[in-house]
Order: sequence, then structure tokens, then C-alpha cells
Amino acid sequence: SPHSHTPSDPIVTLEELKKCDGLAFGSPVWFGNMAAPLKHFWDQTTPLWVSGDLIDKPACVFTSSSSMHGGQETTLQSMMTPLLHHGMMVLGIPYAEPELQSTQSGGTPYGASSVGHEPSLTAEETRLAQQLGKRLATAALKLKACH
Repeated sequence: SPHSHTPSDPIVTLEELKKCDGLAFGSPVWFGNMAAPLKHFWDQTTPLWVSGDLIDKPACVFTSSSSMHGGQETTLQSMMTPLLHHGMMVLGIPYAEPELQSTQSGGTPYGASSVGHEPSLTAEETRLAQQLGKRLATAALKLKACH
């Protein structure tokens, strides 16, 4: 199956998730939603929800679609839902980022995105993804310093 696990796929355990200082995760667009395996993963995190282990940890999301209007924003929003239920701090991309004003492909205030019909990201998609990652790292370091 093209969607089965391969040894090179990144796998995270609930224990590793519990210990994270910040979380960035992505999914391809599937009919405007996160991919089913990712949804299944989040469905297994009830123990972390009950214990509150992810409360106040920063997180961000990213996606890629095969077409310009393939559902990037709704996919990013669907990925935020479990983060909010866990009490995580969801970070987006502010309009202060100039590339968000000029991009003709990926990039939204909800998270980093790309249109996947090209073999690589555009310069704007790359910059927006880097800025989102920088915001996540900065937030994680600041929050860790406070605790």
C-alpha cells in the first residue's frame, strides 16, 4: 500500500510527545483534512489529555497540497483541533511576515504550507516555514526558561 509505514517514517511515542518542549507536525491535505494516520495518532493521546502533559506547550502545523485550492487552510485548522483540546499554545504566521503578503502559492496565517506539484518549495514557502519554525523554537525556549 502506498500509505503503509516504512522504516524511514518518523515515529513518535506518547512518552516522547509528553517530553517535548514544542511540537511542529505536518500532514498532506486529504480532502481538506489531516491524513487518517495522523488523526489515528491523535486519537491515541487520551492519556496525555487526561494527565494534562501537553498543556501550555507551543505547537505549530504545516501541510502541502497538490493544487492551489486543495484545502490547505482547512487541513491546518483540522490539525489544530487536537492541540487546542490538549491545551497547547498554537502558533501561526503573522501578517508581519512580508512573504505572507506576496506569496502566490503556499503560506497562510494558520501555518506553513506548499503547493506540492513542484519538486521543491518556492523561496516564499521556504521563508515562511523557517519563520514559523523560528517562532516555535523561540516560544519553546522562553517557556522552558520560565518553568
